[in-house]
Amino acid sequence: MDKFDFVSPIDFRYYDKRFAEFLSENARVRYQARVEAALAKALAKQKVCSASVAKEISMAAENVKAVEVYGEEKRIKHDVRALANVLRSRVSKKAKPFVHLGATSYDIVDTASALRFKEATEQLVVPSLKALEKTLIKLSLRYKGTVQIGRTHGQHAVPITFGFALSEYVSRLGNRINEIERKKDSLPGKFSGAVGAYNASSLVVPNPVKLEQDIMRSLGLQVSTHSTQIVEPESLADLMHAFVSAFSVLANLADDLRHLQRSEISEVAEEFSSNQVGSSTMPHKRNPINFENVKSLWKEFMPRMGTVYLDSVSEHQRDLTNSASARFLPEIVAGLVFAAGRLDGSCSKLVVDKKAMKENFGKSKEAIVAEPLYIFLASHGHANSHEAVRKLTIKSIESGKGVLELAVENKDLKPFLKLFSKKQLKLLENPETYVGLSVKVTEAVCRHWKKELKL
Repeated sequence: MDKFDFVSPIDFRYYDKRFAEFLSENARVRYQARVEAALAKALAKQKVCSASVAKEISMAAENVKAVEVYGEEKRIKHDVRALANVLRSRVSKKAKPFVHLGATSYDIVDTASALRFKEATEQLVVPSLKALEKTLIKLSLRYKGTVQIGRTHGQHAVPITFGFALSEYVSRLGNRINEIERKKDSLPGKFSGAVGAYNASSLVVPNPVKLEQDIMRSLGLQVSTHSTQIVEPESLADLMHAFVSAFSVLANLADDLRHLQRSEISEVAEEFSSNQVGSSTMPHKRNPINFENVKSLWKEFMPRMGTVYLDSVSEHQRDLTNSASARFLPEIVAGLVFAAGRLDGSCSKLVVDKKAMKENFGKSKEAIVAEPLYIFLASHGHANSHEAVRKLTIKSIESGKGVLELAVENKDLKPFLKLFSKKQLKLLENPETYVGLSVKVTEAVCRHWKKELKL
């Protein structure tokens, strides 16, 4: 089948070959087969079947393909029983009775889901986010001393450094990576039967709780303190929320860098190859397509959390209202991993225009002294320094003179200005040095997350 005949953009546009191992339909079937194999091994451990039978079932589980299961499902109209039938067709008559013995469908489905999202997180999500984190740390430290005007409400505020601006995202993304790590380790599986009361498994083994524990231990999963036909849904919802909140950090960073690429700001730029076309009609255009793409992907996947929360509600011990919607969860993983890779690629080749940063800073150079000026005046006893300096800023706009120049000319302020130290005056005369602890904070943030994430 031609990939351009597919329906989902993930399959023909935002695809990564690594996705198949964890997120494809073949992967879903493989993970469910792994749970069936774990069940057989646990049954053998409790002497319900022989070790050779468990091995036979395990070997059969290693080679199951989705196409076989779908073929059988078409015949019997049940996907999990179709998997069991395919496995049964591959084992001896002696082993057939022990395939899926004592299991209900969602003992297999929910446990397999937890296992594959855990491993997809370990092998896809965390490495992709850590790669981006490393790139952001390098950029933050490289530009830790590069002065940039800070912006609040879209207006010039007070100076920071570009490294400091980037270190915000080092911190936010680092926190999200830690949260994702915690949540993936909390994913539970289950083997408690059709309503969660171990009805069937208590007929098979003397200790059905231990059977469940043995299965989950062999798969590296937690066991919930309670389950119905399904696992408690909050753990998976928590992991998906951690994914989407990490996606939000990516979108915010992409949006900031996109705005800094505006023609009238022009402080950063995406690398533009010699053959790249920015517009189908305007040859001069160099659009921030990668940053825009990341935000656009986030807009698609962020609202899906609503469906995740809706799937947390199931009537009594089970209804089937999440059976279709839950099949789309792998797309959230795919979207996040793809976006992280795209943003990492763009950031690692980010073009930073220090000259433009200096020019933009210069536009507010005479005004930004207002904050330190009023604070220095207050520290030397001026009773209403904020109001006094506010009036100077208005006069500055009207006259074109700098705030400091007007302050020096103001007879009411002269007695206070005489009390200023050389250090205070030097800062007012050189507002580009008024960056607070930008450099130290940047270094501390990068140092912390390099150590915390072992980068």
